[in-house]
Amino acid sequence: MESDEAAAASPQATTPSGGTGASLPKKRGRKPKNKDDSQTPSSQQPSGGKMKESGKKTPQQPSVDEKYSQWKGLVPILYDWLANHNLVWPSLSCRWGPQLEQATYKNRQRLYLSEQTDGSVPNTLVIANCEVVKPRVAAAEHISQFNEEARSPFVKKYKTIIHPGEVNRIRELPQNSKIVATHTDSPDVLIWDVETQPNRHAVLGAANSRPDLILTGHQDNAEFALAMCPTEPFVLSGGKDKSVVLWSIQDHITTAGTSGSILKQTGEGSDKNESPTVGPRGVYHGHEDTVEDVAFSPTSAQEFCSVGDDSCLILWDARTGTNPVTKVAKAHDADLHCVDWNPHDDNLILTGSADNTVRLFDRRNLTSNGIGSPIYKFEGHKAAVLCVQWSPDKSSVFGSSAEDGLLNIWDYDRVSKKSDRAAKSPAGLFFQHAGHRDKVVDFHWNLSDPWTIVSVSDDCETTGGGGTLQIWRMSDLIYRPEEEVLTELEKFKSHVMTCASKP
Repeated sequence: MESDEAAAASPQATTPSGGTGASLPKKRGRKPKNKDDSQTPSSQQPSGGKMKESGKKTPQQPSVDEKYSQWKGLVPILYDWLANHNLVWPSLSCRWGPQLEQATYKNRQRLYLSEQTDGSVPNTLVIANCEVVKPRVAAAEHISQFNEEARSPFVKKYKTIIHPGEVNRIRELPQNSKIVATHTDSPDVLIWDVETQPNRHAVLGAANSRPDLILTGHQDNAEFALAMCPTEPFVLSGGKDKSVVLWSIQDHITTAGTSGSILKQTGEGSDKNESPTVGPRGVYHGHEDTVEDVAFSPTSAQEFCSVGDDSCLILWDARTGTNPVTKVAKAHDADLHCVDWNPHDDNLILTGSADNTVRLFDRRNLTSNGIGSPIYKFEGHKAAVLCVQWSPDKSSVFGSSAEDGLLNIWDYDRVSKKSDRAAKSPAGLFFQHAGHRDKVVDFHWNLSDPWTIVSVSDDCETTGGGGTLQIWRMSDLIYRPEEEVLTELEKFKSHVMTCASKP
């Protein structure tokens, strides 16, 4: 299909080594990885002396800016809509909140971001309002006309919460997306009711905002692994103490409140220590190194999984105790960074790793002694994979983002149907978002508009600071059934042929 070829042709972006962003802490850079493409094989150079060498130069990879320019030229063809928003400070996490308003041509929706500062101003949790343009509304000639250094008119800051430390991860409560959990460089999970939290002015010396609830139970910092249960108000976390911790915030939820908050009111104050705390329902031990990510089963608050720097994928069931139900001891060839459980099929689990691959596991193929191979290994990134997430719209589709600056969209159903016209494309890969020029640290599918994605990159290494937020939706000609697309295009065939025949 023509759309497959166009999508696969999207240029890749790479992250240059080095940079000038040393003043900002590097969170998801992890450990240095060996990159095959960083070595220059001398054996490939011409051997005929300088005269012959000048006639045939060794091919060089395009620079980051060159690849970005190529991508931007393809935006009107590949995208239905795209908004580019320059961030003064990097955001390590991005999440969609509740939809606020529906209009004829666009919807208004909450967006949760963070600001990871250098200490000159406080770190913040940002609540923004986003205007999401509806499908087939934006004009193709307009969506690529943006200034990379400017803020998007579609994104407006609504409220600022001064966060106690850097915001490493944000997760919203599915039962009420106005309630969010955050991870920072501490053992605690912080719970916020973003609607009732006061708007703060982030200036040096300003007191921290006060969390509505603090979840305790880790014995060491828990920085990234965080999940909210889709079926009950349960929270899951993992940390440097090698443990997975489970909480229920049910006891702190009220059915009504004069302030409109679903959390019990705790009075005024800005001291984090004055916030109410809740201890864990269970602490689960089985990892031998830092737990990097966790995920709930889509159908049960008692079943969940975790991955870590020990290369393990572990499945747990709170009903059977605190020991692993299944432990895959060598799920990848390096540290695991991310995991996601398929919301449509609770047998399928995705993992992403520092070995640059995404792997798909079927838990029916796993045994309690750790035996089990992935159904498939997706190879399309050239650097560590940082985030994986299943599509809310189609059970076989998922996204993966990595340190190579790419956000790949895959379809497992296409693995065995590889098109000849996209022969150079990895099996299953049908779209590649190359709009970021540095590592894509997080992204989130929009439940209210399933093919719309928000993604953020930490641009410290390429620009010396700041980040980029992009909200985008690929053209529906790329993901719709081929027969349906061809039928639609057939209607315009005569017009296209007429235009093509003109001198």
